[in-house]
Amino acid sequence: MSLETLNGIMIFILGLIFGSFYNVVGYRLPNNMSIVFPQSHCPNCNHKLKFYELIPVLSYIFLLGRCKVCKKRISFSYPFFEIVTGVLFLISYVQFGLSLKFFISITFISILIIISISDIRYYIIPDEVLIIGSILLIIEFITNSYINNLGFINGVLIKILNGLGSFAILYLFKVFGDTVFQKESLGGGDIKLLFIIGLVLGFDMSIVAIFIASFIALPLSIISLIKNDNNILPFGPYLSIAATIILLCNLNLDMILQFFIK
Repeated sequence: MSLETLNGIMIFILGLIFGSFYNVVGYRLPNNMSIVFPQSHCPNCNHKLKFYELIPVLSYIFLLGRCKVCKKRISFSYPFFEIVTGVLFLISYVQFGLSLKFFISITFISILIIISISDIRYYIIPDEVLIIGSILLIIEFITNSYINNLGFINGVLIKILNGLGSFAILYLFKVFGDTVFQKESLGGGDIKLLFIIGLVLGFDMSIVAIFIASFIALPLSIISLIKNDNNILPFGPYLSIAATIILLCNLNLDMILQFFIK
């Protein structure tokens, strides 16, 4: 077995473990709970989970998707996000190798996974995740700037300005949408999330992410409209999907324009 293959397996397993933790964070933060205490437990009967009930994916399979004590069905979202995190960590490794870009990628993906879990469950994008995530990314960009002699302006300041510009654009979209529909069209968390997307992907690709996210969300919006369903559609997960596609496919504006011109 080659070193690259071994690294890939280890990174995938690491992604599964982190994905399990992100499930906890995405569940507890919106409920104003500590991410450390209490011990992981069944939300139905409060059974405290043993170590063998906390193994990512495998525990879900061995327990047949049910709590060991009360037999209440466990949401499939838990192993789903564990697998998604593992796969995205692995793709990041394949795409960037064991480089600083890899760590920037998995930091970015981790933020997107947590806010997606929270937004899907509670329609909340926790500020704590956005703030800590932004700080970590800026530290990584400063480190990258130092290592590659990019200078603070090219390596860090421009990225921060890209994030602020992306934030401003989506805020204007919100103001326009609120005016047209006479109700809240976008949540504040979506706007703050776009700061991070602009920080990592750049201003131009953050705009592309908005359009890709809107395109992905359109079918569900139409179905909701046909059903006269007043449920709110969380936009954070769609922005996260769009941003992940752009990041891991290494898309840029020139590639997209050439695609449409052809």
